Amino acid sequence: MSALPASSREWHLVSRPHGWPVPTDFALRETPVTEPAEGRVLVRNLHFSVDPYMRGRMNDVKSYIPAFKLDHPMDGGAVGEVVASNAEGFAVGDHVLHGLGWREYAEVPAQHATKVDPELAPLSTYLGVLGMTGLTAYAGLFDVASFKEGDAVFVSGAAGAVGSQVGQMAKLKGASRVIGSAGSDEKVKWLVEELGFDAAFNYKNGPVKDQLREAAPDGIDVYFDNVGGDHLEAAISSLNVHGRATICGMIAQYNDTEPVAGPRNMAMIIGKRLRLQGVLVGDHYGMQQQFVQEVGGWLRSGELKYGETFVEGIENGVDGFLGLLRGENTGKMIVSLTR
Repeated sequence: MSALPASSREWHLVSRPHGWPVPTDFALRETPVTEPAEGRVLVRNLHFSVDPYMRGRMNDVKSYIPAFKLDHPMDGGAVGEVVASNAEGFAVGDHVLHGLGWREYAEVPAQHATKVDPELAPLSTYLGVLGMTGLTAYAGLFDVASFKEGDAVFVSGAAGAVGSQVGQMAKLKGASRVIGSAGSDEKVKWLVEELGFDAAFNYKNGPVKDQLREAAPDGIDVYFDNVGGDHLEAAISSLNVHGRATICGMIAQYNDTEPVAGPRNMAMIIGKRLRLQGVLVGDHYGMQQQFVQEVGGWLRSGELKYGETFVEGIENGVDGFLGLLRGENTGKMIVSLTR
């Protein structure tokens, strides 16, 4: 076994952002690397995930997931290679998925590490299309939104890690029409020409309500919400009777410092008998086996495509996260530590 490095760099949250996070809210610090304690493995991270939900964890508020502590390393999904093991069942050279991202080396309890096979799929996909974001899309569409063949589906944030999968999964399962919104003409083109969406629009080019009505003249049956705000209001207007909405994220509001106005048309929920339901991936791990089997098959056949945007180097981790909040990613945003 090669000698371990003396230290590892890791990103700490050093102040709680007010509105949009800024680079000075974070610090890249060095910490000593030691042999793993009993029942633990030392992992050299190769890729870690940055996700919109992490913005909420930077606030000191009670939520479904604990807030990041100040002057402590942040965490999140990561994949890496075991470089030292003090745990039965794990050997040096194994590749694992775990929850201690935002750092170069992680000492991970063995029960919180899952072996993954780089021969089956690229390691980065276990953070995206075959990981948490993929399962969020799968469960949010098929379980929470009760999707059925023939439904017309609208997805906001459709070029992101979750949205890009939702639209394709709906098409593969027989949606009558899939519409996506995104923040650039380039992303709109990708959705239609590469991913097979029936229609897509750039929400910056005009009112969402008008663009959605034009793209879905017969209305929609399912709305998958990653954005909130004017997208949710527009979707409520376009949803047909007994329509369903999965509320996955509201990235448009994550950096607001004042309370946001709710959709102004919520009375329509009554007349249309709409169902709006939130989704948290942790409620749906029971679908994991079914998800991996079905989605893995779609990936192998080439029916399901995925996008990844890589930011290289631990020192650029925060830049990757801030870029994600600005919509600079197509598909999953990943910080890669492989160089």
